[in-house]
Amino acid sequence: MTKVSVIVPIYNVEKYLPKCLDSLVNQTLDDIEIILVNDGSLDNSGKIAKEYSEKYKDKIIYLEKENGGLSDARNYGIPYATGEYIAFLDSDDYIDIDAYKQMYEKAKKEDADFLECDFIWEYPNKQVIDKRIDYKNKQEMLAVVRVVAWNKLIKRDLIIKNNLRFPKGLRYEDIEFTYKLLPYLNKISYIDKNFIHYVQRNNSIANVQNEKTADIFTIFDNVINYYKEKNLYEEYKEQLEYNYARYLLCSSLKRMCKIGDKGKRKELINKTWEELNTKFPNWRKNNTLKNMHTGKNMYMRTVNKFTYKIYTTLFSLI
Repeated sequence: MTKVSVIVPIYNVEKYLPKCLDSLVNQTLDDIEIILVNDGSLDNSGKIAKEYSEKYKDKIIYLEKENGGLSDARNYGIPYATGEYIAFLDSDDYIDIDAYKQMYEKAKKEDADFLECDFIWEYPNKQVIDKRIDYKNKQEMLAVVRVVAWNKLIKRDLIIKNNLRFPKGLRYEDIEFTYKLLPYLNKISYIDKNFIHYVQRNNSIANVQNEKTADIFTIFDNVINYYKEKNLYEEYKEQLEYNYARYLLCSSLKRMCKIGDKGKRKELINKTWEELNTKFPNWRKNNTLKNMHTGKNMYMRTVNKFTYKIYTTLFSLI
């Protein structure tokens, strides 16, 4: 059996793709499978990917489809994966060449369903290492796990058996996928190595702010409904409430405050406050919020109807 299948969605990344693919084809892990999904690229990305697939026929599977977005491309690649573990890597990022070998060996040694590593934010003029916050159980994990898909090994059987897929056409797709996966994990492992290089681009999806930022509401509706349907909601209610408040008051709110359309910006800022206080009217009493001491939590504990207006004004100016 193939040890690791790496699914790489590709769309208009000709400038970054060779570095990404070089980091994959030179992995020291034997029995690696690299699944390239060309999601209707309009530049030379498809040509580059084909050339690599022809040169490394024993490692690369090249797939082509009409443009459907990041989630759709990842989902398209999943049925082709034969590996014991599945990994995802975005085509503008790259990975250290010994990464999957070390990750796989540790996952096997610990019989892990899920293993994550650290990563480096690669800015034009600096690097920032992103370290995992420790957690002792799945409830704590739900509150602090890094939801990016591309720093993990996940047992393929868990993804297939539970029919887990990324939500098509929505931002924050990794949140929904990770939170839906979490309840099925029995053994969770971590390797204290920053293997992934997360390249920051000004024109990347994460750095372009528009009305799509409102997808956060749909994503969390999907997650909460899923937990209720699977009779998991009460077990994880505190952490779901905490995450709902954290995302709405922190990262997504800051993005909404950067939307150029003033009318849409005001609409979504108001909706954020209304949605939070309608779905979780007692969010300020959340135990995770009160007891976990982080900078974000200190800020969130100061948020009320009055300070919310002040903060949104400040976020718009920063």
